[in-house]
Amino acid sequence: MNRRADRRAGRFPAGLGFALPGLAGFAVFFIIPFGVSLAYAFMDRPAGGSFAGFSNFAALFRSRAYLRGLGNTIRFIGISTPLGLALSLGLALLVRRAGKQRDWFSLVFLIPLVIPSGSMAFFWKTLFSYDGALNGTLRRLGLEKLNWLDSDLALPVMILIYLWKNCGYGMVLFLAGLGNIPGDYYEAARADGAAPFRCFIHVTLPCLLPVTALALTMSVVNSFKIFREIYLVAGAYPHESIYTLQHFMNNMFASLNYPRLSSAAAVLVLLSAALTQALLYAERRASA
Repeated sequence: MNRRADRRAGRFPAGLGFALPGLAGFAVFFIIPFGVSLAYAFMDRPAGGSFAGFSNFAALFRSRAYLRGLGNTIRFIGISTPLGLALSLGLALLVRRAGKQRDWFSLVFLIPLVIPSGSMAFFWKTLFSYDGALNGTLRRLGLEKLNWLDSDLALPVMILIYLWKNCGYGMVLFLAGLGNIPGDYYEAARADGAAPFRCFIHVTLPCLLPVTALALTMSVVNSFKIFREIYLVAGAYPHESIYTLQHFMNNMFASLNYPRLSSAAAVLVLLSAALTQALLYAERRASA
């Protein structure tokens, strides 16, 4: 035991040496800027300001624009995340049955991940704008044009864009999870008379629980990143149904209101961290 402990102690300096460049970069570009931003959240102004306590946070939760962005962000996550998980799992099950064409189907669904955001936004904006391709098709069919991006239809459009871009990543995660399920489990279930649906409920889903927790966490994280697509498609002041927290923060930055921006960023970090920890805790409880 002492010899094994000595070997581990001897490897620690080498491991630390390899980790230091990454840790230094993480500290310089993430930890220190976030600390400075957090300090601004408790100041009344960024330059030559004085300590303002929690007044910036109190003003934040009195802001109708912020509360609208917070509510829309939570609603978007609540809708897009379950839909994304279900669609990703369904795609993984279908691709797994594709046989020799599996790699080609996987490539097709992964293409949205590598398309530049500008090109993707141009396509969706051309498709859903008031004088775009989709409304042109509706007119040719004798139907009225719809204001896709400036009405309550904007939220379903953004959910569609999110699903189109992110389901391929979730599909890859579920494919890896499905490949790790031993075939003996299915053979034992079929020997007991289990139908395919019962095999899916009692074998596939429990074995996919760790992968599902990872996919769910990544879906929540990616849901916070939808601002880029919304901004490129609908602009800085979109329809109120797709006005997110990041829109509020972007507008605070444009108006140089750094204390309000910093307090909103701090709340966003705490919210995302709380959601992630809750998901990991639920996964550990379910696996226990």
